[in-house]
Amino acid sequence: MKTAIVHDWIYSVSGAEKVLESIYELFPSKVHTLIHNESKSNQLEIPTQDILTSFVQKLPLAKTKYPYYLPLFPSAIESFDLSYADVIISSSSCVAKGVLTSADQLHICYCHTPMRYIWDLYFQYLQEHQLSKGFRSLFTKTLFRKLRIWDLSHRVDHFIANSQHVAKRIQKLYGKEAKVIYPPVDWDYFQEGNYKNEGFYLTVSRLVPYKKVREIIDAFSHMKDKRLIVVGDGPELKKLQKMATSNIEILGHLNKESIRDLMHKAKAFLYMAHEDFGIAPVEAQAAGLPVIAYGKGGVLETVLENTTGLFFHEQTVESLIRKIHEFEPIEHRFDRAKIKTHAKQFSKETFMHFFRMHIEKLCREFHSKK
Repeated sequence: MKTAIVHDWIYSVSGAEKVLESIYELFPSKVHTLIHNESKSNQLEIPTQDILTSFVQKLPLAKTKYPYYLPLFPSAIESFDLSYADVIISSSSCVAKGVLTSADQLHICYCHTPMRYIWDLYFQYLQEHQLSKGFRSLFTKTLFRKLRIWDLSHRVDHFIANSQHVAKRIQKLYGKEAKVIYPPVDWDYFQEGNYKNEGFYLTVSRLVPYKKVREIIDAFSHMKDKRLIVVGDGPELKKLQKMATSNIEILGHLNKESIRDLMHKAKAFLYMAHEDFGIAPVEAQAAGLPVIAYGKGGVLETVLENTTGLFFHEQTVESLIRKIHEFEPIEHRFDRAKIKTHAKQFSKETFMHFFRMHIEKLCREFHSKK
């Protein structure tokens, strides 16, 4: 069985790239991707010689400004010749699932999410980018309409979803059932270490609008007696730094070891995004840290209310403040050892076991029908 792997882009090493690494470890293959920024992804545990890029890689500023080439992504992903492979495994949150395959090839897609900005976040995207009128608005709406049509023409035989939340969206959009296999979390790494509560709240996130880090910072600007540490990088970094009051530290990008150290010293992890899975809250739980999260999306599957964390139910500053005030008198009830044990079900070992079993099962079924 000869395999090929397809991944949208390799720009950094985040949750999707951790999934990619595990897939590569299970099924070593050539990895086809739109762009590969080696300087931003030098911690990726895949040999560079096994990573093949599309023509987008050669375009000006593609390694740093690749989203501007979105109109070319369908053509770029379809340009890969995968005829050498019996099985194609795509890792997709954008266009990777759209590679061209034949009837003799089995295509299995691990779907992190259907393209959110052309589907469920479409109107939010237009609002955030001030695209209500004008030429840019017309261009974007026309492009996204074409992308929706193209997205529905995928060539996937079987979907694997990273959560029940995503599986429901796959069923609605593509009309296919998806097997749920949760992404791999480095449980062994994050649970190691000594816990020492230094009394601050922690959030770790890409600094983009939909993550709602701005709202977390705003909440703490109204609670000067409480400390907040923000870890992450992104286009909102400078704006958020200007917002920070004296009780708020915005540290920017940190390595994995530094993040783990902070998780062992924090009193709770804050998460305000509406995500399809959300790997950071699981890493926090692996470190024994209770999570205070917006109660929608993937966290409903990974956080146990009143056992490993608490939920607030409005994506507002006021709702977060109320929940923090509710958490502090009962903080002692959250057992760090139990939180770590709960997070183990999302370990890399669990992912590797179930992913291999499912791929092999689908391959047997496919070849038995030939």
